[in-house]
Amino acid sequence: MKIALMDSGIGLLPAAAVLRALRPDVDLVLSQDPDGMPWGPRTTEGIIEHALAVARAAAEQKPDALVVACNTATVHALEAIRAELEPDIPVIGTVPAIKPAAAGGGSVAIWATPATTGSAYQRGLIRDFASGADVAEIPCPGLADAVEYARPEQITEIVAAAAAQTPAGTRALVLGCTHYELVAAEIAAALADSCPGLELFGSARAVVEQALRRARPLRETGEGSLTVLRSGREESLPAEALVYPEGRALLA
Repeated sequence: MKIALMDSGIGLLPAAAVLRALRPDVDLVLSQDPDGMPWGPRTTEGIIEHALAVARAAAEQKPDALVVACNTATVHALEAIRAELEPDIPVIGTVPAIKPAAAGGGSVAIWATPATTGSAYQRGLIRDFASGADVAEIPCPGLADAVEYARPEQITEIVAAAAAQTPAGTRALVLGCTHYELVAAEIAAALADSCPGLELFGSARAVVEQALRRARPLRETGEGSLTVLRSGREESLPAEALVYPEGRALLA
């Protein structure tokens, strides 16, 4: 089985690492867009253009499923990607884990990029799945970029600022950007005093499980190979990816 994951950068690592842990035999294709990132500040048309290019590069590897491991691309380009690739290649989007986070009621915080925070997309998810919870939307400007380029001082500064905006006693925290899952430990530590017992909710495992359910294996199980595409070019994982355990696990 071969499964592809796509993102502008290394935000796909959490899902890729979960997939490798669950199914070490699966061949992985990681399709990124270093030449066109970041996608967030682009227009919807620009995001669709770049996301389609990355999806097409992944599709050339003939995967049995494609995971859009990016919240921004899911919001703006999922429909276009599915229109082009399905039904030949099942396409799975990434949705912030608001539903499971809100299931226990109480106070919920959602950390996301400024573009996603307060958006009609996120507000719709809150309305549909968290109407019974007390929800705080926390923008984290610059955090995805700091994680992408492995800048620890910036990560610490931005996480501290977001933690200061998170209501004390918050029960559940939604990591509304795939990059944030790479620094989940730092986020949890920053909130340990003000939000004891806080539970973090990411999307990686749920997305991977959905991909495995929908994948259409057209070949025998392989040996767990790894192919990295960077703006369509076959390259190695960038050095920044190897700063994180999820990146190193893919090479183990």
